[in-house]
Amino acid sequence: MFRVLSEMTSAEILIVQDLAVVFVVALGLAFLFRWLRQPLIIGYIAAGVIIGPYTPPTSLVSNYEVLTILAELGIVFLLFAVGLEYPISRLRAVGRTALVIALAESMSTFLVGVLVGLAFGFPIWDCLFIGLAISVTSTVILSSVLEEIGVLRSADTSLVLGITVVEDIITVSALGILQSTAQTGHLSPESIAVSIGLVVAFLAVVLLVGPRTVSPLMDRARGSGLNQLFLLALVALAFGLALVSSLLGISVATGAFLAGVLVAESNSQAAAHELMAPLKDVFGPIFFVSMGALMDIGLLPRYFVPILVFLAVAFGMKLISTYVAARRMRVPDAKARQTALTLSASGGELSIVVAKGGTDINAVGAFVLPFIGALTVVTTVIAPFLIRYAWRRPSAPSPESSSPGTGQRSP
Repeated sequence: MFRVLSEMTSAEILIVQDLAVVFVVALGLAFLFRWLRQPLIIGYIAAGVIIGPYTPPTSLVSNYEVLTILAELGIVFLLFAVGLEYPISRLRAVGRTALVIALAESMSTFLVGVLVGLAFGFPIWDCLFIGLAISVTSTVILSSVLEEIGVLRSADTSLVLGITVVEDIITVSALGILQSTAQTGHLSPESIAVSIGLVVAFLAVVLLVGPRTVSPLMDRARGSGLNQLFLLALVALAFGLALVSSLLGISVATGAFLAGVLVAESNSQAAAHELMAPLKDVFGPIFFVSMGALMDIGLLPRYFVPILVFLAVAFGMKLISTYVAARRMRVPDAKARQTALTLSASGGELSIVVAKGGTDINAVGAFVLPFIGALTVVTTVIAPFLIRYAWRRPSAPSPESSSPGTGQRSP
């Protein structure tokens, strides 16, 4: 044993040490926040802040390339797992009502966020990425709370779940467009059109060709009877599409998400979910730890007022736009209010992914990651209370809610 240790270089020892610190501190904070009955994502971000370079007296991590690698792994596994929940058949089933409400709510919150950022004098790219980050609602938190109160699989939740499906797709696609456009350095109509065309073409090719080629290959890998082979096929697909999207100047999150969609479209979705769950459960939380470590929280005091304003604006805009869009789609008043309140707390896992997407290509300032991190922490604390309040008395479906105008089916 001692001979093996003596043969290890100091660099190798430091890497093992950094990994040990990340996992041990993450575990400790996870237990603490579980005991406090708070969302674990807050504990993971707090763990990252503790071990990071911006928390005195000294950093507990010596090599930040380790954190970067862990963050990239976390994004791929996290978004692949999200995509696994969205087979194409489910995307078709969200209904016209959910599609219209999600578009109205996401776009209005994004635009208002950009305008508020410009009013505070933020650079345009900072405004664009912040606007996108606050336009999404956490699917993980929403699903967890709805399951906690026993309504997740009821027909009443089909509208809010359908909206979050569309929101996730909008966010992942928009992130790809923003990153692709940002790399050109300017916001000309031509560059925006090229970026949108590139993302749409990538989505179209993957979603049209993939179900006929990739999905059957996943079924064949599963049919081999070797879980190891099937797992390798899943990981290869996730990282392969993530690489392709990255080479095209699109976020790796987009490629990983689409890889999950293709597996969800196969007959091996359940088996894939079971095999990938441990990887997601390890690297997903570590992604948030890594993001917390890279946040310079010392920058936050000077942005205290903007943070409060963005929180209020995001909450108000999502609440109003969702309610108005729902009523225009002939959703009953009580159901529209319930849906608006449920979706009013923005932020979550995809918000952090958006912030990292801007940081990775140096399109945003150093304050954006901790800024979005602070917004995410606050909204993650608030969201469960809002959702429970909205569903404190689940309203019975009215004749109006089942009319053809709503176009709802369970996603």
